[in-house]
Amino acid sequence: MDDELIDSSQLSLPRKSVLPGAGFFYPDSFDEERAEERAKEKLEDAAVAVVTDTDADGLGCVALARERYDAALDVEDFEERIEERLSEDEEAEDEEAAEADDEEEERPKSSVALVGSSPYSLEDDLQRVADYAPEGIEVFVCDLCPDKYEYVEEELEALAEMAGEIHWYDHHQWKPEVAEQVREAGVDLVVGESDEECSTDVTLRELDYDFDERFVELAAVTRDHDLWLNEDPRSQDLADYAYWTSKEEYVAIVGAYGADLPPVVEEYIAHRRVEKENLIEAAVDRADTKSVGDWTVGITYGRCSQNEVADALREEGADAAVIVKPAGSASIRGSEDFERCHEVADLVNGGGHPKAAGCKPDIYDDMLDYAHHWTTQGATTKRVILNAFERVAEMAEAEAAEDEAADSGQETDGSDDSETEE
Repeated sequence: MDDELIDSSQLSLPRKSVLPGAGFFYPDSFDEERAEERAKEKLEDAAVAVVTDTDADGLGCVALARERYDAALDVEDFEERIEERLSEDEEAEDEEAAEADDEEEERPKSSVALVGSSPYSLEDDLQRVADYAPEGIEVFVCDLCPDKYEYVEEELEALAEMAGEIHWYDHHQWKPEVAEQVREAGVDLVVGESDEECSTDVTLRELDYDFDERFVELAAVTRDHDLWLNEDPRSQDLADYAYWTSKEEYVAIVGAYGADLPPVVEEYIAHRRVEKENLIEAAVDRADTKSVGDWTVGITYGRCSQNEVADALREEGADAAVIVKPAGSASIRGSEDFERCHEVADLVNGGGHPKAAGCKPDIYDDMLDYAHHWTTQGATTKRVILNAFERVAEMAEAEAAEDEAADSGQETDGSDDSETEE
């Protein structure tokens, strides 16, 4: 395949908005080989390993761990790289972060190894730590939650046999039986209140260390974005920066500066936001609204920043927002009037929080299915997710009927007792 066919920087914005980035077209086997090589190099001499989601919340946990173990990397080197990118006026793409991660392999390694993960690769990443880390290593798993224990059972047990200690800090909605099984495997699992704390909060509280005030503030600003409070403008900067740059760069910068990013990073973020705003506008313009039960669901398609698109759809009257991505996944965002996003996602191969969740319906059997997905702007995925909303609406109606019947029964019982007493 001609490289130019998957080079997003060569596309007009309307076409770029409906197609995935270049990383999508790399085979999984290529990504797995690269992940294995990275993990082995990072872990072979590490004293601590952090397996974490790679958003601002998960990476904030790594910054805390490196501060706790005096293992932060030199921030000046990263700042020089940012200045170089700006001077070259690069057209930054979604896949640039992956390329930047490749470049990080040439840098000094921290004794606190960062193993980037996701809900879809968690079991593989746990196994990599078990395979490549030294015996007795201390392991942290942050900002990740398995839907079922059997998804991670073998890998976690293998890790428990060779690790000194395993700590798991998270704030998602855990199923009680999964949490119990993880603890029974010998893991120190701490789950914060999902509507009050982010994983960085939990890590800050649980690590035995007197952190500088900048880390306390970093946790607060990360929470502001991760819980969709949007009260501190710096939180969107953290979220965007974590998405656009390499994992190691983000951890080094916030470890050194906290939530108050240096001018060179602010300039970089402003540079990237020009295109970001255009992609958001395109996704909002193509959105539709559907009535499902008592709710209005705004649904759209495109490569975009899902939180801002969801905010715009809510401003237009949606109780819930669905943003279907060109890669096949979807983000589901709620509101004060809709707090069942995780229930919808659970029906379509996903999970998350009451007000925010993600999923990737299991409907893509071959590349023709993806071609249909791109040319119809996610028509099948939209239909599958809306069907899940319908099922959740039916459950909500049944629950309401049960509550009404229970209340009615209590009132009847009370009146009967009164008449008997009389």
